[in-house]
Amino acid sequence: MTNNTILVTGGAGFIGSHTVVALAEAGFRPVIIDDFSNSQQSVLEGLKQILGYEVPCVAHDCNDRQTLLDLFQQENVRGVIHFAAFKAVGESMEEPLRYYRNNLGSLLTLMDVMLETGVSNLIFSSSCTVYGEPEVLPVTELTPIQPAASVYGNTKQIGEEILRDVDAANKALKMIALRYFNPIGAHPSAQIGELPLGIPSNLVPYLLQTASGLRQQLTVFGDDYPTPDGTCIRDYIHVMDLAEAHVSALQALGQMTGAGSHYDVFNIGAGQGNSVLELIRTFESVSGQALNYRIGPRRAGDVTAVYADATKAREQLGWTAKRSLREALEDSWRWEQMLRAKV
Repeated sequence: MTNNTILVTGGAGFIGSHTVVALAEAGFRPVIIDDFSNSQQSVLEGLKQILGYEVPCVAHDCNDRQTLLDLFQQENVRGVIHFAAFKAVGESMEEPLRYYRNNLGSLLTLMDVMLETGVSNLIFSSSCTVYGEPEVLPVTELTPIQPAASVYGNTKQIGEEILRDVDAANKALKMIALRYFNPIGAHPSAQIGELPLGIPSNLVPYLLQTASGLRQQLTVFGDDYPTPDGTCIRDYIHVMDLAEAHVSALQALGQMTGAGSHYDVFNIGAGQGNSVLELIRTFESVSGQALNYRIGPRRAGDVTAVYADATKAREQLGWTAKRSLREALEDSWRWEQMLRAKV
């Protein structure tokens, strides 16, 4: 791509903001659109501290077609990384219509605008939740898709189906869906990190807020799963590793030429599973303090275990996770301590 402007929808969010950094460091020009419904303006200042300049940002909803159309034309956008979506598993079970309307509506609007403006390169933020409760581990991209265990997971399954169907009907778009496993960590500068609004729905930010005294106690949802210690197993990947995968995928889109499919899917994970209790013990080792937690009942929508076989990403994208669980938790804890120091 001679023009290197990449639109990052939801670019002020956790994964989006770290990907903005990775894009800039790889020589791309990121432009953000984010309605700040699940992110904060302070992220933009963190990006400025890291990169040394203000990243262009439009504070608007990705469901607004005219805003997207204007943005594509004004910024001469050449590619899109689409993060903008609601993402809390528990909340999605309580507010399904809100999740379907936002997560699928924004994708449809975005793809309409891309086709109208002739912008062909799209990376879609998917999720390992598309695998549901897998029968065999680790999961590969050929692992059968099970019925989603949550509404959130279903929006990602349907999103992938939309990309596949558009590819079958129309070769104007080149698309990659990245199936993320469980991103944790923060930028090592502690200028950006995970910044949940209200009570966190993800394990690590709740753990961090408990360790720093903001929350009284962490609840581990279930210890009666068929795993070695009874708690759920996940593939925790450092967010900077995940961010760098988007750069690799963007570069791979340029290699998609000729007839045939212009759509592909990749697992992006560390390639190993850690239980919730293993993560807690690693954090206690990193922080040097005991964590106040209790065992509670299982949570609706949670699967027992899922972790990636990321061989395809290594072989075809030249990408592999480099950072350890311990390093991710060290960066997370540094970020949390910086946040509390500001209060």
